[in-house]
Amino acid sequence: MASTSASAGALLHHVRTGRARSRAELVALTGASRNTVSARVDELISAGLLQEGGRGGSTGGRPPTLLRFNSGAGCVLAVDLGVTSADVAVTDLSAQILATVGHPIDIADGPDVVLAEVDRLAQKALAEAGLTPADVCAVGVGVPGPVEFSTGRPSHPPIMPGWHDHPIPSAFGRYGCPVFVDNDVNVMALGEMGVGGSAQDVLVVKVGTGIGCGVIVDGEVYRGAQGSAGDIGHIHVPTPDGRTVLCRCGNENCLEALAGGGALLRDALEAGLPVSSTRQVIELAAQGDGPALELVRRAGRMIGTVLAALVNFFNPHRIVMTGGVAQAGAPLLAGIREAVYGRSMPLAARALEISVSDAPDLSGRMGAALMAIEGYLDEDSVHQALAR
Repeated sequence: MASTSASAGALLHHVRTGRARSRAELVALTGASRNTVSARVDELISAGLLQEGGRGGSTGGRPPTLLRFNSGAGCVLAVDLGVTSADVAVTDLSAQILATVGHPIDIADGPDVVLAEVDRLAQKALAEAGLTPADVCAVGVGVPGPVEFSTGRPSHPPIMPGWHDHPIPSAFGRYGCPVFVDNDVNVMALGEMGVGGSAQDVLVVKVGTGIGCGVIVDGEVYRGAQGSAGDIGHIHVPTPDGRTVLCRCGNENCLEALAGGGALLRDALEAGLPVSSTRQVIELAAQGDGPALELVRRAGRMIGTVLAALVNFFNPHRIVMTGGVAQAGAPLLAGIREAVYGRSMPLAARALEISVSDAPDLSGRMGAALMAIEGYLDEDSVHQALAR
C-alpha cells in the first residue's frame, strides 16, 4: 500500500494549493511510483475533480501535460454571522465568490429567527449565482462565540443569548451535505491564510463588537483542549487612569470592554462626538478628526498591551488585524505597534510583522468557504467519493 502522502486526497491537495502542476511534479513531491500517481490522477479526473490541459515547460524530454483543479465541480455556502449582520456567499471550490448577499440582524433574536434569515439569504445568493441547492457540496459557518467544533454547537456564548448548545448544522438539512461551524475568529484566520495556506505561526486578531484571536500554528488553526483557544477579549487590562468598566461577561476591565467596538462608541459619546455607531467613529478617524483618532489609537494601545504578552509567549511570525474596527487602519495600527514593540522582548519582536488585513470585511466569508472546502475535500472524503 502506498504511503498516505500519495493518497488521492493528498495529490488533489497538492494540485489545488499550487504545490504541483503535473504528474511528474507529484511523483517528485510524494516519492510515490509514477504508476501509482498516474492511477490516482486518472481517478480524480474521472471524478471531475482534476482536469488536464496545456503543456508545461520542457527540461529536455516531452513537455508535461499540466493538471489543474476543477474548481467548478461544485459550490459551497459560506456564512459569516456577526452580532449585527449576516453575510452569505456562494463560492466555487477555490473560494472564488460567485454571489454574496448580506442583511442586518440581531444575534440576540436567537437561532430560529437568525438561521431562518440565513436560509433566505442563502437561497437568494444561490439564485444570483444561477445554482441550485443540489450544487452545494458543503456549508461553512462562522459565529461570534465559542463553538464545540465536532458538533457545530455554540457553548455558553456571551454575546449570543439563546444559542447555547443549538445544533446549527440542522438548519442546513435541505442541502444534504456536511456542515462545518467554528468561532468567527478561527474562520477569519483561515480566510487570512488563503487557499494556498501557510506554514507560519500567526495571530489573526479580530476587533469588532468583540475582540478575539485566531491562533495559527504551522499553518493550522489551533483550537485548544475545548475549542476556546484565542479568547483574548476577556483578558484583564489595567487602565492608565485607574477607571473600572464592567464587561458583559460579569468581570471588570476585560480587553473587549475597554477597546472593542462597543467601547469605542461609548467613549466617543462620552467625549461628545456626533456619532451613533462604531462605524461613524471609524469614519471620523479616517477623516482626521483629532478626538476620534486619539480614541482609536488608545484602543490600539490597550490591544497592544495584551498582544505584547502573547508575542513574548507565542513568538509568532506575524500578527494580522481584521474585523470592523480594524478598518480604522493606520491609527489603530500605530497604537498597537507602540505597545507591542515597547513591551515585547527584543528577540520575539525582532522580525515580527504587524499589519491590517487586505480585506477585513471579506475574511469571514473567505474563511467560512475555505473551512467548508477543506472539510469537503479532506483525504477521507475524497477517498469515499472515489469509492462511490
